Amino acid sequence: MLHPAVDRVLLSPPDVGPLEESYLIQALRSGWVAPTGPDVTAFEREVAKRTGRAHAVALSSGTAALHLGLLGLGAGPGTVVVVPTLTFVATANAVVYTGAEPVFVDAEPASGNIDTGLLDRTLRELRREGRRVAAVVPVDLFGSCADHPTIARVCAEAGVPALEDAAEALGASRDGRPAGSFGRAAVISFNGNKIITTSGGGMLVSDDAELIERSRYLSTQARQPVPHYQHHDVGYNYRLSNLLAALGRAQLRRLDTMIGRRRRIREAYAKLFASSPGVRLLADDDPGSNCWLTTIAVDPTVAGWRAADLAAHLDRAGVETRPIWKPMHLQPLFAGARSTLSGAAERLFADGLALPSGSATTEEHASHVLHTIELFLGRG
Repeated sequence: MLHPAVDRVLLSPPDVGPLEESYLIQALRSGWVAPTGPDVTAFEREVAKRTGRAHAVALSSGTAALHLGLLGLGAGPGTVVVVPTLTFVATANAVVYTGAEPVFVDAEPASGNIDTGLLDRTLRELRREGRRVAAVVPVDLFGSCADHPTIARVCAEAGVPALEDAAEALGASRDGRPAGSFGRAAVISFNGNKIITTSGGGMLVSDDAELIERSRYLSTQARQPVPHYQHHDVGYNYRLSNLLAALGRAQLRRLDTMIGRRRRIREAYAKLFASSPGVRLLADDDPGSNCWLTTIAVDPTVAGWRAADLAAHLDRAGVETRPIWKPMHLQPLFAGARSTLSGAAERLFADGLALPSGSATTEEHASHVLHTIELFLGRG
């Protein structure tokens, strides 16, 4: 059990300190408290540079970025949007916000990212049926980039744009390209448990200046540039505040250090489970992962135990874990939705477990988690 002086070990808590405090104080003293200001502009510029994009718009959440990105790509009533079934519900919810129909595609087992072969099959079927596909939204699951080169080829053959959901992947890369640089546009999240946080917030990035400016316009209630309040379109209250952008700028300066800490935690898990038959790390061969959450998949027929058994053992020791996302096609919300399935996502949901991976995890906490797992494995 945890020592009384040690708090519960959380999965991925915010990692903030003196630098963030100094940026927030400076923003407060500047008078730019809300709704926008120089830190918003600077944060957009800095995230655009980090993701290799020309333009960015800072928003209130990653979900807001998904919504506006899909609107910019033409999603709406009478269209469909293809998304992975193994994702957080926001990816699919944003599709519904536009009035489009989500179509789900299963995962490939090694990383949990979208199965590109099934994606190709789905797009061909939809095209034969005469369906209008507004976009594909590949997700960079748990900080590991999807197979974007193949996705780009498949989408180009189908004449469909991609909106990269890199909500979990800032700082990751694939083939030397940063997460957020793929597709017509991409989405970043700065939610409290993400690799960097603005408490709540997100960003839409793109090389398409018109798409970004249209999103910026819609994010401020679609107010026309006239002295009085005039509106020609339905808009949204989606802009990020200057104070939160200041927090994000400080976090961005520390991003590489925080990724390094998460990577060391992941390496410790990899070493621990290396001699455990039937246990593997998702995307364990991905050198470009930002290691946001280290997630294991357990084959209970080989390991002799289930992921839920380890989760219960860790919970009793004061350690938070989380199952892998419940697939969208299993959610009551999307019962009956069209899906192209292989069973991979359901197996990962049944046999997967995310372990504490935060950069704020202390050495004491990390040692406690590793020792508790060793006891579970019978090595204590």
